[in-house]
Amino acid sequence: MKKLISIIIAAALLIPAAVQAKKNGSEKTPELKVMSYNVRMGVAKDGTNSWQHRCPATIAMLDDQKPDVFGVQEAFDFQIEFIEEFAEDYKSVGVGRDDGKSKGEYMSIFWNKKRVKLLKWGTFWLSETPDVPSKGWDAHCRRTATWALMKDKKTGKKFYFVNTHLDHKGTQAQANGLKLIVDRIDSINPEGYPMVLTGDFNIKPNNPALVDLDSRMQSTRKIAAKTDNHNTFNGWSTAKTDAVIDYIYVSGFSACPEYKTVIEKYADKPFVSDHYPVYARLIF
Repeated sequence: MKKLISIIIAAALLIPAAVQAKKNGSEKTPELKVMSYNVRMGVAKDGTNSWQHRCPATIAMLDDQKPDVFGVQEAFDFQIEFIEEFAEDYKSVGVGRDDGKSKGEYMSIFWNKKRVKLLKWGTFWLSETPDVPSKGWDAHCRRTATWALMKDKKTGKKFYFVNTHLDHKGTQAQANGLKLIVDRIDSINPEGYPMVLTGDFNIKPNNPALVDLDSRMQSTRKIAAKTDNHNTFNGWSTAKTDAVIDYIYVSGFSACPEYKTVIEKYADKPFVSDHYPVYARLIF
């Protein structure tokens, strides 16, 4: 009984503080933290930077940064499985780009099961025949976009999350791929839910291929209240360059308090990938 009374008293003392915090406007507005992360293909022969040496750094980075939703590029099935096994709060959806099943690179979307609920998802190819595994326009490789309709458990808000990896050579494929992504999501989003687009676009911010996208969505790097100007591709070097090729675009959110390039070291490794992860904090 004494213990029960103590608990009741403690709870009673907390209530006025919570009410006062709300009155003072200090109660924090829920934010959604999203990330884009090119993990670097696990089959690449990168010496001491190969996946088997740096995979613990990926888990350490995720544990530190704690994104609510993130999109990966260049991931193979065994990399997806590793992340799901050791970053236990996360689940993912995606398919291999070569066969629509398990072959080739995945553009998977991961989400924190405690924060976000998956409602539906799909994958399409960036080509003239987007519903079947295919290579489009002047692309060097098959390219895909994975999309998911999700619900934020804190706010009850629904949103679309799309993740892609544009071709590294074909200029037509880059421009047409971006247009296809936005057109495709618009067609399945008549409700006009907020949208997040993450990806390694393989193009710099001044590329003409971004003109149409810039007219329809906003780059969090540009609109965030707090941002940076760091390169996102590092090529296993700490030298600063103008290689900004990883992006987070949004529409339908009321604010973006922060955009950041994650350059920290994890698990005693100099890099988590040859790309730095980038994240944005969003408010519905």
